[in-house]
Amino acid sequence: QVQLVESGGGLVQPGGSLRLSCVASGSIFRINGMGWYRQAPGKQRELVATITSGGSTNYVDSVKGRFTISRDNAKNTVYLQMNSLKPEDAAVYYCNGDILQKEGSRWIIRGYWGQGTQVTVSS
Repeated sequence: QVQLVESGGGLVQPGGSLRLSCVASGSIFRINGMGWYRQAPGKQRELVATITSGGSTNYVDSVKGRFTISRDNAKNTVYLQMNSLKPEDAAVYYCNGDILQKEGSRWIIRGYWGQGTQVTVSS
């Protein structure tokens, strides 16, 4: 089994910053792509940012220039640095990882989700 655990959420004023972390542990051979998603009340979960194992990144337009995704492969950790936060960034943020696992003689890639961390942006 694999667990993804997010941390770093909280309450911040508009214009403030937060840094989210997500640590993966368990039966992991290698982590391929990782990403951050968010879901606000009454809305669908949306992609925020992704990063490949090689470090290539992709962002939703609404966060470009404000958010930065990064990863530490040695620590099985992905980060999301969020600057210039706006009220519309408030949501539960989820970490996702595509993880290569070996089961017997088979190699399998499975997607895993964390439990989410709340980000509130309010004055």
